[in-house]
Amino acid sequence: MEVINRKARFDYQIIEEYETGIVLTGTEVKSIRSGKVNLKDSYAIIRNGEVYLLNTHISKYDEGNRFNHEETRTRKLLLHRKEIKKIKNKIELEGMTLVPLKLYFKKNKVKILLGLARGKKNYDKRETMKKRDQEREIRKNFKRY
Repeated sequence: MEVINRKARFDYQIIEEYETGIVLTGTEVKSIRSGKVNLKDSYAIIRNGEVYLLNTHISKYDEGNRFNHEETRTRKLLLHRKEIKKIKNKIELEGMTLVPLKLYFKKNKVKILLGLARGKKNYDKRETMKKRDQEREIRKNFKRY
């Protein structure tokens, strides 16, 4: 089970990637296993020396009762203190942002691949679209022969 944030690679230029753990409740893990996750508008912030993930939509678990979770709550990410300091310096000095790229399971633990990213300009996005169309055209022509 893997959820990929495709919009992040289009909107941002990814400089570095970090694999992080995430603090979840039981019903959230069950919803993730059934694929009911959306990373589209989510981002991460550093507050009081800890990293938090905001706006990640994990749908309510169908069989969950009154202990079901809130869908877009703030979730804590697990990183080493040295990594957090390094990321915080880059965010403050270079004006970068933290964007979740992928959510997946690794040895039955939910992991998030965070990207330290710099926003793309409109002309960069157009260039990315142009390159993608050219590659698609090449693959299409290659299949014919």
